[in-house]
Formats: sequence, structure tokens, C-alpha cells
Amino acid sequence: QIYCHGELLHQVQMAKLYPDDKQFVDMSLSTAPDQVLQRFSELAEAHNHSIPRQQLQEFVQQHFRAVGQELQPWTPGDWKESPQLLQKIADARLRVWAGQLNQIWKKLGKQIKPEVLSQPERFSLIYSKNPFIVPGGRFVEFYYWDSYWVMEGLLLSEMAETVKGMLQNFLDLVKTYGHIPNGGRVYYLQRSQPPLLTLMMDRYVAHTNDITFLRENIETLALELNFWTVNRTISVYLGGKSYNLNRYYVPYGGPRPESYSKDAELADTLPEGDREVLWAELKAGAESGWDFSSRWLVGGPNPNSLSSIRTSKLIPVDLNAFLCQAEELMSNFYSRLGNDTQAERYRSLRAQRMAALNALLWDEQKGAWFDYDVENGKNLEFYPSNLTPLWAGCFSDPSFVDKALRYLEEVAFQLAQNWIQTNFDVYSQKSAMYEKYDISNGGQPGGGGEYEVQEGFGWTNGMALMLLDRYGDRLTSGTQLTLQVPHYLVVALPLQLLLSFLPW
Repeated sequence: QIYCHGELLHQVQMAKLYPDDKQFVDMSLSTAPDQVLQRFSELAEAHNHSIPRQQLQEFVQQHFRAVGQELQPWTPGDWKESPQLLQKIADARLRVWAGQLNQIWKKLGKQIKPEVLSQPERFSLIYSKNPFIVPGGRFVEFYYWDSYWVMEGLLLSEMAETVKGMLQNFLDLVKTYGHIPNGGRVYYLQRSQPPLLTLMMDRYVAHTNDITFLRENIETLALELNFWTVNRTISVYLGGKSYNLNRYYVPYGGPRPESYSKDAELADTLPEGDREVLWAELKAGAESGWDFSSRWLVGGPNPNSLSSIRTSKLIPVDLNAFLCQAEELMSNFYSRLGNDTQAERYRSLRAQRMAALNALLWDEQKGAWFDYDVENGKNLEFYPSNLTPLWAGCFSDPSFVDKALRYLEEVAFQLAQNWIQTNFDVYSQKSAMYEKYDISNGGQPGGGGEYEVQEGFGWTNGMALMLLDRYGDRLTSGTQLTLQVPHYLVVALPLQLLLSFLPW
């Protein structure tokens, strides 16, 4: 009733006491929540539920603590000065830079203070027992799918114990809530993010061969996938057959607490009866990790306005590729652990999903997969996510690879070069990594969206190390390559799904 919904949240956020709505919902309480609510109720009654800004500011200062006091810096105990990755990088300047990226992990390490465990009701932060790496900037808590890319970078930096701790935190969340929330705050609990937990486990086990850890937690991995089956499945009838696939879907209204005023003002442009639907679709868009892309506006009444968002009406290629990949990994895990019954079950689930992907999402003429619009038919727009089944190994016909690669026009290394060159140039100027980049104009941090571009940045750090590991013998820190590729492909970000592990 303080961090997720209610009059206190509404009045504070609509008063815009802070330039970023996230700031208020990240502040902890200085007294018990029932006392805060009681005193707020008295204040609201005294002002006929229209509290002047000055009194509201004073109330918050009296009852809330400054942001970040529930976390403390943490230097990973398994951090290494010179991981083997550095020796693979031919360009001397890039090698030095990669060493500086490795240093950033120490800046992004966080540990939650014990008081969050003893008095959880006073915090929006969800307690995790193990330290973790955060994205950076305004994002001082964990985020679900960001953490996969962070973990890839950590493993390349030979920090497997840090990865294991982060994995254990996620497994604990599944045991507690049945799923992994979007991020480590109570106001994120209504929604998840792209389901990469099984893949995280696979990368960790491949690096460490820690089969004991896998055996101890395999049922928790199954529980997380079951969340998506029970809560995010949609059936589509086509050609006399019924196909089950998954979508992003958050069946709860109300503005997002961390973007409350923006969501409320956007809803004011719509009839009152449409506002709860809008808020639910915004949350589904946030669950997708693509918050916010025009991908979720296509087919709406005004595809140039965020008020037309219709995330839950689209069956996304990437989500279903992630789940297809997870089903294959689960089958492999169970085989490795000697449970043939469960291994066969997941093989069957994957086969069913592949049939549905082929029937609904694959376009033979274009040679690619496309999101399926359940109201209007297939959405034939290009997004990097169209190629996710290649990355996930989720295709049955080898000819799909050749067709999809032609569709992509063979630009992976050139895009990697341009991305790394941009990262390197900006770092050389600003000594920082950023959440977003514009690779179309010669090396600038990205912009746009709901907030200023953030420094940090765990995901980008991990991604840069992955590309340096993959292409380190060829990448250079010198002049950018001229890209003879369509503009839509050059600026299609995030590139993580497009570049990372396509089979070439």
C-alpha cells in the first residue's frame, strides 16, 4: 500500500517531487508502514485529500530515508586481475580496455544489508542472501534478463563463484514467489522478464561442471518454466489445429510504480474504460525487456503512440525461442541426471513448440520467423528478435539456417566491429560504459526512452567481453568499418540477441 498502489503512492508520484519516479519507490521507510499510512491518512484528511506540495515533501522527508541505504558496495572475492580472456585479444588498445572493463565488476558489486531481512516491510528491495552485480546508474538492484548477459561476462572474467551466488538468489526467488520478478523490488513482482534462468544454469554448469548444484536445483528450474506454462500460454487455432505458444502478459492494472506519473498521464489521453488495459499492456511490455519498442505498437489504432501498446496480443518469436531452448536444456539436464522420464517429457514439449513455431511464426517466403498477431495475423516487421531461433538452436530444418542467414545479409562481424568501436570510443572519451549506444553516428551514448542514458553498465560490460572473446583476433580499435547494410539493421538494438552466438 506504499510502494505498489494506494493514495500515498498516487499523491507523491503525481506531485513529481523527484525528476525520476523510481527515486521515491526506492526509498526505505524510517518507521513501520502502518504508522506511515496512519499519519498519511491524517494528513490527507486535514487537506481534503489534496495535500499541498510543500507538506507532501516534508512528509516524505520525515518518514522515508534516502535512496540506496539498504545496499552496501561489495568487491567480489573471486575477481581476478588478468583473466585468460585478455590474452585472446590481438589489438593492444582493446586488450587494455578489456582489462578496464574487468575492473568495472568491482564497481557494480552490491550486497544487501541484514536489516532488509529483519525488517522487510520497511523496504521495497527484495532480500537476497548472496551479493550480486547490478546494471548500474539508477538500477541498483538485480534485473532478471540483464543478469544473463552479466553472467556471461563474469564467466569470461573467471568469476564462477559470483555467478553461482546470483543463480542461487534467483532460485530462492522461484521457491518463494513461483517466478523471478522483473527486478529486485516488490513493485516488480507482478511481472517477470525473458526466462533465461535455465540458460544461466547451463552456462554455469558448462563452465564449472558443478553437477551437484544442478541436481539440487533442477526441480526449481522446472517450477520456473511451469510459471510461464500456467500464466503466459495462449492457444491459436489455425488450419484446423490448435497450437499453444507463450506471450508476455501481466493481468494487473494500475500504473507502474517506478513510472507512475508517466503512465497516469498517458492514460489520461484515453477513455476511462481503457486505462486499466493500457496499464496492463505497459507492464507486459516491461516484462518483455523491450520497454518500450514500436514492436508492441504495430496493429494498434495509432502505432506512433505508446497508448496503442498491445504487447499481450502478439506472440513473440524471442520468448518462444527462449522457452524452446530451455526445454531442450531441461531434457539434457534430466538425461545427465539419469531421469529419462522427465527428459522425454521435455523433449516432447520442445517438439510441440517447434511445430507451433513452424506453423505460426515461420514465413517460408521471407525465410525468417515473425511475431504472430493473434488479432490481425502475422506481423511481418523486422526486429533483431526475428532471428532468435537461430541463436537458441530452435529449428528442425537445416535449410532454415541458410534462408535466415540470407535474410540477415551476413553482417554479424561488421556489426560487432561497429559496436565495439563505439563502446571503445565512448569509453576513451568518458571512462564509462553506458546502457545504450547509437552506432549510426560515430560513437555516442544512446538516448531517448523514459529516462536519461545510464552509466554502469553490467549488461553492456558483459556483452562487450563476449564480443571481444568471440572476435578478439579480428576486432580493432581503429577506424570504424563502413557498413554496407540497411539502416534499419544498423540501428536495431539491443544487438545482444542478434550477434551473440549465431552459428557462423
